[in-house]
Amino acid sequence: MKRASLASRSGAALLLALWALFLLSAVLIAWALDIDSRITLSGNSSRILEAEAMAASGAEVALDPSVDAGSTVLHGSLARNQTYQTRITGEGGRLNLNWIVTGENPQRLAILRKYLEVKGIDINERERMIDCLLDWVDPDDIPRLNGAEADQDYHPRNALLQSVEELKQVKGWVEFTARPDWEADFTIYSTGPIDLTWASRDVLLSLPGFNDQIADRFLEYRRGPDGIDGTDDDPVFESLDQVRLALGFSPEQFAQLSGLIGFKDPVVRVVSVGKSGDATRTIQMIIRKSGSPQVIRWKEL
Repeated sequence: MKRASLASRSGAALLLALWALFLLSAVLIAWALDIDSRITLSGNSSRILEAEAMAASGAEVALDPSVDAGSTVLHGSLARNQTYQTRITGEGGRLNLNWIVTGENPQRLAILRKYLEVKGIDINERERMIDCLLDWVDPDDIPRLNGAEADQDYHPRNALLQSVEELKQVKGWVEFTARPDWEADFTIYSTGPIDLTWASRDVLLSLPGFNDQIADRFLEYRRGPDGIDGTDDDPVFESLDQVRLALGFSPEQFAQLSGLIGFKDPVVRVVSVGKSGDATRTIQMIIRKSGSPQVIRWKEL
């Protein structure tokens, strides 16, 4: 009996010891996993901070007055896995919505009307979109034929746009602003007249005298051999007359664009992408580069 009792006690003790060892192992494994997770999170946080720093480095480089769209210093690295890629584009190539609606200039409004046509908007919808936009920015509460003024659920700002994103609040623009990249050709930051050296194909087609053939020929010439705007193989335009010759316009044809186009708009858009390992961070800036650079807008994406 004693031997059976001792064996029973020894077996119970062994089971308790094994159970304690199992619990201790589980605790150790959980602790190791927690430490590993913390190390991983710490590493990820460090890489995110490094990526942000690289993006900021590229943005700082772009602020230098001597750096332009084709400068090689817009691409760099501090270590093998820490890099920045920065791109400068002219903001003047976009349609400045506030410039278009100010004073209700028929020629400027015709550009927006044509642009919406190029984008596939039918005539009735185009008129509604433009009238609603004009009602949104004008100081009175008298609706235009196809427009909309204040009611119980709708409150136009009665002032110029504070951002391009504000278009989402304007009646008639809801469907258009739901499209991917709908804002790509719009701005409120340029000096106004459209800079032909940066205008997209759709913007070019919205201007008087342009058609598909002229726009495509000009873009092919403007982008240089690599087919990309803003690189060092692009032709350098020193005057609007050189732009006219590249377009193949006569002086009389070019005169149609008087007051609607500009040249070398000082406002530029900078997109700087910083990377550290798998982490990526992006900074977008709008800068006025005449004289001392002035940051108009800073946005981290």
